[in-house]
Amino acid sequence: QVQLVESGGGLVQAGDSLRLSCAASGLTFSSYAMGWFRQAPGKEREFVAAVNWSGSRSYYADSVKGRFTISRDNAKNTVYLRMNSLKPEDTAVYYCAADLRGGGGSYSTLYNYWGQGTQVTVSS
Repeated sequence: QVQLVESGGGLVQAGDSLRLSCAASGLTFSSYAMGWFRQAPGKEREFVAAVNWSGSRSYYADSVKGRFTISRDNAKNTVYLRMNSLKPEDTAVYYCAADLRGGGGSYSTLYNYWGQGTQVTVSS
């Protein structure tokens, strides 16, 4: 069965960096676009970043543009989210998701599979 397993979350201070990883199994990883979403307490899940199947195109929410970088390694079936200059408002559970269409996008309904999430907490 399909599994997406996130890792790399933790407690950091404002201005610090983190790199999240999402390891995929049970699917043809290179056929899927991959996305990162996040959900803060009391808020709806929101789009963070996405990358198309080949890694040639990426998309970002305005709130993270210039600070976060999404990348993928199809040989390792893994997608990454490098997060720099973290802010307290980045605190959330971060989820990775797989989109069979391959192109990537910001709507959560486009994604077929989801991970369980990893907590990121940024203290001020």
